[in-house]
This record gives sequence, C-alpha cells and structure tokens, in this order.
Amino acid sequence: MQLLKSIKQKIEFIKLNPFYGDNIQKHLIPKEYIEKYNVSNLFRTELSGFWRMIYTIKGNQAEIINFILEIIDHPTYDKKFGYKKK
Repeated sequence: MQLLKSIKQKIEFIKLNPFYGDNIQKHLIPKEYIEKYNVSNLFRTELSGFWRMIYTIKGNQAEIINFILEIIDHPTYDKKFGYKKK
C-alpha cells in the first residue's frame, strides 16, 4: 500500500512538473529502453522502499506527454543501469 501511495504521489508531482525526476545521462540509458520505447531522454524518481519509477518525456511546445516505462526495485535498477555494489 505504501508503494502504491508513493507512485500516485509522484505521478501527481510529474503532472505539475514533467521534469520533476532526476535526468539520467544519455550514455546511461539502457539499450533496452532505446530499442523497445525509442526514448531519447529518461528520468527517474525514487519511491518508497527503495523502488524507482523510470519515465520519459515526449511531445512538443504545445503538448508534453510523460510515459512511465517501468517501476523497479533498487537491485534491478542498479543492474539495469550498470551500477555495481561496493
């Protein structure tokens, strides 16, 4: 329930400001997202319980559309983005 509440809260934040999350550097965007979703930008926001919400922004000056691509746990996020445990 806490995770669902956190997701709903972050969606509301993103509706108010599409650039709310942390911008992921282009060279760190997983090839999977580029091939599957044709993304050229990627953002992440932290959720409760160390989960992450990954989203992209599409649109033009008249319309901005955010697409949530994935909600993943922290270990999966680290693996997908190439972060190693110390």
